[in-house]
Amino acid sequence: MFDNKSILVTGGTGSFGHMFVRHVLARYNPKRLIILSRDELKQFEMRQEFDAPCMRYFLGDVRDRERLLQAFKDVDYVVHAAALKQVPAAEYNPTECIRTNITGAENVIHAALANNVSKVIALSTDKAANPINLYGATKLASDKLFVAANNMAGRHPTHFSVVRYGNVVGSRGSVVPFFQKLIDNGTDHLPITHKDMTRFWITLEQGVEFVLTNFQRMQGGEIFVPKIPSVRIPDLATAMAPGLAQKEVGIRPGEKLHEVMCPADDSYHTYEYHDHFVITPSITFYSRTNDFSANGLGENGKLVEPGFEYNSFNNDHYLTVEELKVMNEQALK
Repeated sequence: MFDNKSILVTGGTGSFGHMFVRHVLARYNPKRLIILSRDELKQFEMRQEFDAPCMRYFLGDVRDRERLLQAFKDVDYVVHAAALKQVPAAEYNPTECIRTNITGAENVIHAALANNVSKVIALSTDKAANPINLYGATKLASDKLFVAANNMAGRHPTHFSVVRYGNVVGSRGSVVPFFQKLIDNGTDHLPITHKDMTRFWITLEQGVEFVLTNFQRMQGGEIFVPKIPSVRIPDLATAMAPGLAQKEVGIRPGEKLHEVMCPADDSYHTYEYHDHFVITPSITFYSRTNDFSANGLGENGKLVEPGFEYNSFNNDHYLTVEELKVMNEQALK
């Protein structure tokens, strides 16, 4: 579906953007593949790796509505990956986080509608479900904006959906490269926030594949959640350094013991499919279907039981230490 189409990725110089571009160039022949971000050095470095004729590198910030209006011209598909994501940084710089994650989302929606973009997928996070920190709260607000944008569009051709998933193995700022740096520097222990802490676990490749597939599945208004395994943080540390001591350092402010992706309060409008969940809009669409029991690929889902919650603790699939070793080796290559 991306052959001879123009695709734009906001925040495209990040970990997701690199993997997304690699997959799209390997499988499709896009007319243009546009990276929009605000860091000229990262764009320069990325250009050394990806210099296909279809590639375009636009300097710009999602806070700048006028720049987005210009950048989105003649674009068919948008992946909105730009965000401020560090929990402590958001707590200490709340206004900056709000401007990027909420106002930026509003600007993306406005520019997409103004330019008749066909489909937009916004990347979310497990921290947006029952948020307890500012980052999660801003992403929840962003999710709500993108869902409601389908009503704002009316009979406009633009459709908006959201993809929500957990921790990405090996992405910048994640725990795997942090642990690896400590190990490489000869640490005598690995810091564990809590011995019972669990997290959802997904690779960059899986995240990109999920986004690409959901461009075909989406009707507009869904929050797509993949079925992915969980990890116990002590198991992760053991997989990376079997003989190294582990010391509990306590849960950081704004951090959860377990992560949630489908809250129990949303169970009344959550559908289960064979490899993912769909959280459907709580609002009514007046010019589009409100039936999300089937998707654009012809797959069928069914409503989950009332009170169902999909969290990293009650997940029925945990990665073993051996499985973690394999995933970490691949992520750190």
